[in-house]
Amino acid sequence: MEHHADLIVIGAGQSGLATAALAPRHGFARTLVLEAADQVGGSWPRYYDSLTLFSPARYSSLPGMRFPGDGDRYPTRDEVVDYLRAYARHLDADIRTSTTVTSVLPRDGAWVVRTDDGAELTAPTVVAATGAFHSLYTPDVPGREQFDGRSLHAADYRSPEPFTGQRVVVVGGGNSAIQIAAELGTVAETTLASRRPIGWVKQRPLGRDVHWWFKHTGFDIAPLSRMLEKVPVSVLDDGHYRAALTAHGVERREMFTRLTPDGVMWANGTKEPADVIVWATGYRLTYPYLDGSGALDTDGRPRHHGGIATMPGLGFVGIEFQRSFSSNTLRGVGRDAAHVLSRLCRSR
Repeated sequence: MEHHADLIVIGAGQSGLATAALAPRHGFARTLVLEAADQVGGSWPRYYDSLTLFSPARYSSLPGMRFPGDGDRYPTRDEVVDYLRAYARHLDADIRTSTTVTSVLPRDGAWVVRTDDGAELTAPTVVAATGAFHSLYTPDVPGREQFDGRSLHAADYRSPEPFTGQRVVVVGGGNSAIQIAAELGTVAETTLASRRPIGWVKQRPLGRDVHWWFKHTGFDIAPLSRMLEKVPVSVLDDGHYRAALTAHGVERREMFTRLTPDGVMWANGTKEPADVIVWATGYRLTYPYLDGSGALDTDGRPRHHGGIATMPGLGFVGIEFQRSFSSNTLRGVGRDAAHVLSRLCRSR
């Protein structure tokens, strides 16, 4: 079988780009990157307008290219997008955008990758780096079908102006929920609903950004993935967001028990009207193009150990807590990519 590449990477977000950047160091001379969107950058271009990283620029770089500017500042969404696009331009890889992978199946000791335009590509090694952004998660709350207001996931939220004067409930207790609720509070009557109290973490304990402590204590790379999956969500804050919630009257309440036609019902039985529900409830990892490949379990989750699939020649990069606390972050995804590529290279 003639191979179109030594390595096919699916996804041109931070995970796929880091994998493509490191591929030549691990013996993959011809790398092909397939991206469904019309530009590289993964989910970053589609996040809400005001998104700001919680990690400083000096801890937000991919392998081989420093994040530009003041290392102590917290980059915006658009700065990250610009960085990823500049990063892609320097890669020794064939990057094809507007190319959706429809299936990846093993055949004759290699992998056959089919795309939506009818192409059939082959390679002995494939890395799935598409992440979870396309699989939006919202909890199954009673009454959802009866709710007459607007319901949207945080992935579809862009800015607060369209919600001016409305009554909004933001669901979630993570960084995105806090950022969105804080800015909605400036224009709308906003409530934050979460299953647990917000786990506030100081952004700069003892005068150092928390990411400095993560690095210098070794916590960032500690192999604690199974334990970390059970740790409650925490929110990094230098005091700005907590103060904004208070200043704009955004109350945090225990998660409502059901939706009503005109709002929500809280745990104490009281009802509150709401025009909009914003679900900042995250994503679920899915790989529909691997259906039928044998690489997924019965629930559709990847069978892997630290990103190395149980099937030869297949790897994953970009899974939260894949190998450490910093997996699936700009600062940590390169370490996972290097680990996966080194193992895949040795198994060829």
